Amino acid sequence: MRAALWLLALFAVAAAVALFAGNNQGTITVFWPPWRVDLSLNLVLVILLTLFVLLHAALRALAALFSLPTQARQWRMQQKERMLHSALLDAMVQLISGRFSRARKAAQAALTQEKTLAALGASLPQAQQVRVLSHLLAAESAQALQDRPARDAHLQQALNESADRNLLASPETREGVQLRAARWALEDRDPAAALTRLEELPQGAQRRTLALRLRLKAARQDRRTLEALETARLLAKHRAFSEAAAQSIVRGLATELLSGAHDPAQLLRAWSELETVEREMPEVAIHAAQRMVLLKGDLPVARNWLLPAWERMVSLPRGLGDALRVKLALALEAGLDSVDADWLARIESAQRNNPRDANLQYLAGMACMKRQLWGKAQQLLSQAGMGLQDPELYRRAWLALAQLAEDRGDAEQAALAWRNAAQIENHPVSLR
Repeated sequence: MRAALWLLALFAVAAAVALFAGNNQGTITVFWPPWRVDLSLNLVLVILLTLFVLLHAALRALAALFSLPTQARQWRMQQKERMLHSALLDAMVQLISGRFSRARKAAQAALTQEKTLAALGASLPQAQQVRVLSHLLAAESAQALQDRPARDAHLQQALNESADRNLLASPETREGVQLRAARWALEDRDPAAALTRLEELPQGAQRRTLALRLRLKAARQDRRTLEALETARLLAKHRAFSEAAAQSIVRGLATELLSGAHDPAQLLRAWSELETVEREMPEVAIHAAQRMVLLKGDLPVARNWLLPAWERMVSLPRGLGDALRVKLALALEAGLDSVDADWLARIESAQRNNPRDANLQYLAGMACMKRQLWGKAQQLLSQAGMGLQDPELYRRAWLALAQLAEDRGDAEQAALAWRNAAQIENHPVSLR
């Protein structure tokens, strides 16, 4: 369509010229004494047009001739700029391919090219970012080569370059340098330095997933358990881990926080730092109760901590794993001397509702033994001794039966119970 329009326009111009020039009888007379020259108007117009074209071409040629030095300089600048970007890309490729010495040389070559361009008066729009990235790549290579003095020198230069707010580098450039510095400190097993680097970040950058991951590792290395736990909660909210992994990390940190308590008051403070969801984790509650027993603290408080795990075990057939059921039984057994009527009723009711549960039989039997209900204790412990799968509970059940037999003066039954307790290595679980 466009070609057809151009063709029609050309025909229109040709027709107009033909109409104007075909019947044009005008003449132009030029007097140049002693000569007189008569020229047709059409010829004069053609001559003027030709002169205009020749003059324009001559001026263009002169402009091109005088611009040759400038174009040559621009070409040289473009070549050096291409070499700069090529060196920077080569440094990245060599770094990710594991050739760290070549990566450092390429990064230093990029810095040299940038200095050359700056000396020639070329102003690159991203000159600052190029310098920062080149120093960062050189520092990363030096870190991989265990050349810490060179790494620190390049790191400091990258920080200095990115600190100038008057230049065009984005703030993310400096934040990236600080995050890499924090990671290097972690690799050097210097968590305090890593945390210091992370504290220097802006408030928004500190809540990014990468920064939180680094903070979690640094806090764990520096044994700042509470800070690590708070960071793990944020990461779980950001879905930085899978649900199972997040629960495992939070559970481990909560347990570690409780293990750091060395008296009942510290344990209560640590427990108060936990969130409701964490307190309801059976592993955390059982560990807290065990620590309270070990520290000779308030046992009724410890039993209240165990209540959610107990209800979960009683209400759901597979609510707790076998290992947790054993730990829960041992934690409750440790405080049976001061157990109240409510807990005795819970234990008795759970044992009646689950008469084949050996763990509940053992716990109910030990509770009866503490209450001096010898006959019922012997019956429940005998049943438990036949069905317990855990070696420790198996041994403790037969030791309790041996003690009961000795108290009644039944030497034969006591000897049998002692022998069963001593043969723990033949227990089916022990053989696995």
